[in-house]
Amino acid sequence: MFTRKKIIYLASMASLMMSMPAEAQQSAIYADNIKTLQLKVNGLWGEPPVMNLGGNNRIEISFDDMQHSYVRYVYKLVHCNADWTESDIFDSDYVNGFNEGIIDNYEQSVNTQMLYNHYTLEIPNDEMQPKISGNYKLYVYVDGEEEPVLQACFSLLEPHVGVSASISANTDIDTYSSHQQVSMIINYANYLVSSPQTEFKPVVYQNRRPDNFVCGIMPSYISGRELKYEHNRQLIFDAGNEYRRFEILDPYVPTMHVYEMEFFDPYYHATLYEDAQRRNYIYDEDQDGRFLIRNDDNINNDTESDYFYTHFKLKMPRIGGGDVYLNGDLTYNQFAPQYKMKYNEIDKAYEIVVPLKQGSYNYQYMFVSDDGSKTSLSPTEGNFHQTENEYTIYVYHRPVGGRYDKLVGFKQIIFKQN
Repeated sequence: MFTRKKIIYLASMASLMMSMPAEAQQSAIYADNIKTLQLKVNGLWGEPPVMNLGGNNRIEISFDDMQHSYVRYVYKLVHCNADWTESDIFDSDYVNGFNEGIIDNYEQSVNTQMLYNHYTLEIPNDEMQPKISGNYKLYVYVDGEEEPVLQACFSLLEPHVGVSASISANTDIDTYSSHQQVSMIINYANYLVSSPQTEFKPVVYQNRRPDNFVCGIMPSYISGRELKYEHNRQLIFDAGNEYRRFEILDPYVPTMHVYEMEFFDPYYHATLYEDAQRRNYIYDEDQDGRFLIRNDDNINNDTESDYFYTHFKLKMPRIGGGDVYLNGDLTYNQFAPQYKMKYNEIDKAYEIVVPLKQGSYNYQYMFVSDDGSKTSLSPTEGNFHQTENEYTIYVYHRPVGGRYDKLVGFKQIIFKQN
């Protein structure tokens, strides 16, 4: 059913995404007909895609196929190192049963203008049970084809170490200005480690973004059986601003930040209020980039929610040296051509239209340099120390002579200004 060519193929996906380091790979969609990829741990919305190894834990992976007719989709599960490259181990080393299978759970959309099939897969299942911790990529293919239509990334945790952390706007480069700094401690008192400085591999994400994560971090010092990371300039992040928000719940009634709802046969269109370049901190109760699928009745959200062509507009002067992208979980944090905004010289604004499923969304506008090497919120959203950001810390461990990276510690922390 599968060949190694399918994995090798992913190296060619650069044509779909801006150039980013291998470590930045996250859940992504590669086919135009696939929409609304979601990962839920134990049915909980908005949680990081991390769950404890074993027990009754489940991760649900779902997506919509806009072709509407049945397609036989198959999947393959691959274990990855801390940097999301494929681990050099056998399939039998990381999974009980088979590491590939068929996605046979699907439903057709009901009473929607835009027709689709909704596919769902749970891991573990009767055919597949991952048996080691670490990072996993699940590739989905049309049966018989070499190219994946999507990849879903998640991690399994065996919590052997304690992780504590704090966030401060008083950083080593500025004081309550435009940055936030992470300090953290890894406690391995009950875990056997020969060389903690080299065996542990901590990775820190801000709002789960793949473009500004930090890895290769060395501890400031060791105290007893604790690694302490303090006053480390690698752990200084641009603070950004709160995510913008909107809701598209009703096909006839404009809701949060929606200026107008229209129907152009055969589809609905939602035009958002015009956005402006931000020059100040804007407080809002955002969800740090997430989206939630729901319709106005909040019934059968997965199959009875329609798709609306959603119109975004950012009024500001053109920025030289790069482009502006729509960003957040609604674009899977991909800097792909379909999320690049076009500049309207007449209106002096960046514009884009994206088909989105009914729901509540967070979003922001991200500047990306021409060569893809630099991303920044500074020109569009600004950086303000008060911003409430989510930080997630992953602690991987590879013992001396080990063949793969285990995930042995995890911490989620939300920065809130006192």
